[in-house]
Amino acid sequence: MPTSMMLTVFTETFVKFFFVLTPFFVVSMFLALTVDMPKDKQRKTALRTTFAVIVASFTLFFFGNTLFAIFGITLDAFRIGAGALLFLSAVHLIQGTKTPIKNPDDIEDGDISVVPLAIPVVIGPATIGTLLIMGAQITDTTTRIVSSFGLLAAILTVGCLLLMAPHIQRLIGTIGLSILSKISGLILSALSAQIVFTGIKNFLF
Repeated sequence: MPTSMMLTVFTETFVKFFFVLTPFFVVSMFLALTVDMPKDKQRKTALRTTFAVIVASFTLFFFGNTLFAIFGITLDAFRIGAGALLFLSAVHLIQGTKTPIKNPDDIEDGDISVVPLAIPVVIGPATIGTLLIMGAQITDTTTRIVSSFGLLAAILTVGCLLLMAPHIQRLIGTIGLSILSKISGLILSALSAQIVFTGIKNFLF
């Protein structure tokens, strides 16, 4: 694969997964859940969350075909379902109603990095579906490797945002985070439409 094509694949994968992970919504939830934490514990939580997201994401990304084979689901059928779910997630982001947990005060005192931060705040149902689809539709080894680096870069970027969450909040405020979340929702809606249209096209023709 030419270097230019590898760079294109990397960039496309990075951008897609960056928005699929809804980083600005994640930052908002991270701040809400760690508001009373000391700074050192907040940083450790951000690092643990990033590691948990890496493990969960790559598991879904690499074993999508296996899961489809086990349950007898075609990739195009899953595209339609996951695309619809991703669109609903985008709508909730735009409306500001995406609330994967009831209340931060309801979380018991303990490690929240895996649940609820990694799952379901970062990796919710729509994200799971997108990871499975994008991983299953790649058959070329080189493309898979390059895409993996794109996915890793997207996750690490979100992890950096979590580490800098207090500074981001001071810089742009809660309203700024809300605006960025809505913009992410608009991009997600377009991505979900593309996934659904691809599934319908391949399913019918």
